[in-house]
Amino acid sequence: MMGVIIALISGALMSVQGVFNTEVTKQTSIWVSNSWVQFSALLVCLGAWLFKGRESFGKLLQVSPKYLLLGGVIGAFITLTVIMSMDQLGPAKAALLIVVSQLAVAYVIELFGLFGMEKAEFQWSKLIGLAVAIGGIIIFKK
Repeated sequence: MMGVIIALISGALMSVQGVFNTEVTKQTSIWVSNSWVQFSALLVCLGAWLFKGRESFGKLLQVSPKYLLLGGVIGAFITLTVIMSMDQLGPAKAALLIVVSQLAVAYVIELFGLFGMEKAEFQWSKLIGLAVAIGGIIIFKK
């Protein structure tokens, strides 16, 4: 149950963050806004590390495969694309498309066991659920 609550909070925070970042972008620029988001996130993470963690950053050199270290790069592009989509589509449409895209890509990752994830068996119910979500986009758009 805690995982469900955390996931719901995550989705809510992503929507609020997207709106905030879009408004900051309108007053500055896309790259200034994106830089601020990443920099402020770094400060929060370093602060949490000081009080909670203290694991060695040297452990990053041991991560394998090395492409797994691209999460921050991907994060910068996530921020960029969320800002752009919310600006062009509005928060509700953008969030709906983002979530369905996340669901589709996550299912492909599971099906093929990509990036070290455990391979899952194909289930028609999951494909039908994805189709229903896509249908929801069409209904929501109209």
